Amino acid sequence: MPISVFDLFTVGIGPSSSHTVGPMRAASRFVELVGRRLQEVRTLEVDVYGSLAATGKGHGTFDAILLGLEGCDPEAVLPDEVDARIARMSETGTVRFGEASPAVEGSVEIPFTVGDMRQRPLTVLERHTNALELRARAADGEELAHEIYYSVGGGFVVTHSDEERAVLGAAAEEFAREPATPYDFQTGAELMEIANREGLEIWQVMLANEVGAGRSEGEIREGLLHIAQVMEECAQNSLDRSGFLPGGLKVRRRAHDWHLRLKAEDPDRDPRFYQEWVNLIALAVNEENASGGRVVTAPTNGAAGIIPAVLHYALNYVDWVTEGGQEARDEATVRFLLTAGAIGVLYKERASISGAEVGCQGEVGSASSMAAGGLAQVLGGTVEQVENAAEIAMEHNLGLTCDPIAGLVQVPCIERNAIGAGKSINAAKMALWGDGRHFVSLDEVIATMKATGEDMSHKYKETAMGGLAVNVVEC
Repeated sequence: MPISVFDLFTVGIGPSSSHTVGPMRAASRFVELVGRRLQEVRTLEVDVYGSLAATGKGHGTFDAILLGLEGCDPEAVLPDEVDARIARMSETGTVRFGEASPAVEGSVEIPFTVGDMRQRPLTVLERHTNALELRARAADGEELAHEIYYSVGGGFVVTHSDEERAVLGAAAEEFAREPATPYDFQTGAELMEIANREGLEIWQVMLANEVGAGRSEGEIREGLLHIAQVMEECAQNSLDRSGFLPGGLKVRRRAHDWHLRLKAEDPDRDPRFYQEWVNLIALAVNEENASGGRVVTAPTNGAAGIIPAVLHYALNYVDWVTEGGQEARDEATVRFLLTAGAIGVLYKERASISGAEVGCQGEVGSASSMAAGGLAQVLGGTVEQVENAAEIAMEHNLGLTCDPIAGLVQVPCIERNAIGAGKSINAAKMALWGDGRHFVSLDEVIATMKATGEDMSHKYKETAMGGLAVNVVEC
């Protein structure tokens, strides 16, 4: 298991994991690459390719690169700090190269703005459409450092020079030491075989592998509960805000008013209102993401509202959870996220979670599948029923395009999360009404998603060149 649940669920800022978090992480790693020669740097060169360039303005890509060049880390930087740094860089026309990086000493102020970046939207490098090339030079023109980074979805970044194993995610240190995990699975069939052979549930297989990666069970549970807390805080922050989202489309925030109405109409959490609450949480999280707020990549920012919304359902509408107090809520959260993480590993390893690579089926589709499996687990599903739930959710997201209007993660992205969450719940319930036997396997639907993405026109893969992005007039 080369991917950890803590790589699939990472804390960052919006609006995009591949176009904001990934580029910031890449630029920050470039600071580390320069290392001891940082004080010699006098000029920076940045080339932005493919989808990163095509939708970079709406996705906050270029500002994210500037922040990364100052050494900011997407998991640590706060929205207020982002605003302050961007305002100062805009005013001075300079970046303080390496200032916030703990990996280097000191910083160098270098004239550099978004206008100095070479944007190449029609140039797609072979490895991935989301590519970023960085160079640092000394006063005499000597090249001090050079690297190409690929933002491959979910905030994961792979370098050109060490493509095979240089995954720069939240747990890069874990990858570096190649821990021996007890249960190696590459397919859904292998995951089910392991679980049934060992008498484990899917969440327990994932837990065992996390322990094998060097974390204690207590640390794992604490980390997962922290992730859930950040998800909840993200939704709450959004519920407290009204007005319009940034970016020029003047998309009105809806979650705040919906919340007031729901509290009035459903003060006692009548189960018949469950769908309205699920919709609310999904919208709230993605409105916060669209405004550049602090979110959990799950497994991407564009689909960040689905798992929190379905987890909200699990914690508020499943009897054993609601009747068991805080201990039951914590246990349900851990089981849900570990199960979702195991399914997410399959998508990341065997297909893609990048909208720029396979369309939104790789973002909303994979998140919906992960959430369906997680909910089926909390509902008491068997190994086969959990796999069936994950398969159903993806099967009915196949072919979903990534065509955000104006390159902003707003329309149709925000509503798409609410619809995806609804599909997850329906898929889990359908699976629980069956016995786990079904016609299409999870492995087959993942392979189909990948093939569909490969066949999909580039216009529909986060380029703002097709679909709603060109058929709806920007206001």
